[in-house]
Amino acid sequence: MAAFFVTGAGTDIGKTWAAAQLLRHWRLKGLEPEAVKPVASGYDPDRPGDSDAAALLRALGRPVEAGAVEAMTPIRLRAPLSPDQAARREGARITARSAALACQGLIAAAKGPVLVEGAGGAMTPLNDSETMLDLALALGLPSIFLSGSYLGAISHALTGLAAMRAQGAPVVLVLVNETPGSTVDLHETVDTLRRHAHGAPVLAIPRGADGPVWAEASRRLGVEA
Repeated sequence: MAAFFVTGAGTDIGKTWAAAQLLRHWRLKGLEPEAVKPVASGYDPDRPGDSDAAALLRALGRPVEAGAVEAMTPIRLRAPLSPDQAARREGARITARSAALACQGLIAAAKGPVLVEGAGGAMTPLNDSETMLDLALALGLPSIFLSGSYLGAISHALTGLAAMRAQGAPVVLVLVNETPGSTVDLHETVDTLRRHAHGAPVLAIPRGADGPVWAEASRRLGVEA
């Protein structure tokens, strides 16, 4: 079954929200999706229900328990920093290979589509020489790339997409998540990205987007019940 790496132009761009929406849509269509977020920083072990893993578990219809959160996110770092900085504070070191290995069992055993959510943006450092892009390459998965619609989002998105293209990391779908309060028109942002995205499909995600939008995203990904 299909598996995808979920990344984007930066942090707080809506990766977890979009991933959760896709997971819910797939469940409603009778599929058995899976998700994993191998690396997370800013993790508070006293509040596992506030984590991105918890949001993914809720989307999968599963109880949010500490053990389930820890299984979904095997590499958990406390400091709300990039993974390399957070790991350095804890005397740890993350590699793209170790993070990829933490996902492979779940991906291999999955009965439905799988989402592997990265941390931060595509170029967020994992260590002194590797980034989230290296994790996507280590997994060998095509990516879903998230952008916003704020002023400057087009440059941020195209920079991330160019880095991925330069390393041969395929992007199968770009989702432009409407930024709250932005003065920039969502659909104009999408139109511009389409002209510069070298053929990658670009889809607008309005605030509160419902079923039809996620059905179209699934169709573009080739995941249909």
